[in-house]
Amino acid sequence: MSQTLRKMKFRDVDLEDPFFDSLKAQYQDFSDWFQRKADEPTYVIFDDSDGRVRGFLYLKIENGPINDVEPPLPAKKRLKVGTLKVQARGTKLGERLLKRIFDHAILEGAQEVYVTIFDTHEALIKLFERYGFVNSAVKHTPNGDENVLVRNLDNDFIDIISSYPRFETHHKNNWLLAIYPEYHTKLFPDSILRGENPAEEQDVAHTNTIHKVYIGKISLKRMKRGDIVAIYRTTDRPGLARYRSVISSICIVEETKSRSDFPTIESFVEFALNHSVFSEEELRTMYLSGERLYAVRMTYNVALPRRPNRERLLNEVGISEYPRWDFRPLSDGQLLRILELGELNEGFVIN
Repeated sequence: MSQTLRKMKFRDVDLEDPFFDSLKAQYQDFSDWFQRKADEPTYVIFDDSDGRVRGFLYLKIENGPINDVEPPLPAKKRLKVGTLKVQARGTKLGERLLKRIFDHAILEGAQEVYVTIFDTHEALIKLFERYGFVNSAVKHTPNGDENVLVRNLDNDFIDIISSYPRFETHHKNNWLLAIYPEYHTKLFPDSILRGENPAEEQDVAHTNTIHKVYIGKISLKRMKRGDIVAIYRTTDRPGLARYRSVISSICIVEETKSRSDFPTIESFVEFALNHSVFSEEELRTMYLSGERLYAVRMTYNVALPRRPNRERLLNEVGISEYPRWDFRPLSDGQLLRILELGELNEGFVIN
């Protein structure tokens, strides 16, 4: 089953899709509101097999105080999550839309993000709270009382989850970690390269989740929680590595494990299944092979707007040709240069 995330105008979305029935039932004026937004943009996720809507996200930048909540919120530049609904079918599609919310907020220079949400949406509330949203006010409406969840984007670093997708660079180790093209698109859908087919993105947990598990035979235990990882997508065309191999994304290490950290095959499958590119059968075969096995769990923080290729990494970043570029340390200067060449918005970095 494939799915596509598209940015489009309200008027081009079918309001009669059954996906919107619950929103119409909960919000009396939803249909009127939807039609008034005809010329505004929204993010929509479609099931490519039947064209049905599976996710919907509307974002709006606001300036000034919020006076229709208790207590009122002072004037700030905020990103309002106007509408968010996901029909996830057991996957973690909500995390992917949450990542889009944060990316939009940082690129717009918002100081806060907020969303109003009814108590009945328990799973969605837990998702927001996990990533640093705080219940800060209540909004009284004809449809009932809504919680006002707020995430501050100006505060100091708290931890890699509560501060996500922002990250700090001081006193951290930096790494380059290579991944083959056939796995790259599946694991990092927002880092897809021009020329790749976006329809290859599958609606499965490892595609949509903010958290990624990389598994390999090289020792990854040198990486520690909070370390910064520059994802290096290797070439998809033999002989063109200097131009087709690129740094595509920045991730932050949550934890690293070796085979000895998994006392049973079940513990390994549980750790990796929903966050790696491998099926349960492949993971079981991997474990039973007895070969070297290392795994790192990371947060997927940002896809770089520009992708420095191997040529630029050699000539402008100063990474040496050898040793191999499968897994190697980067200096602070090299990482900062990669971020500059990648034109990363400074809002992602907490100094």
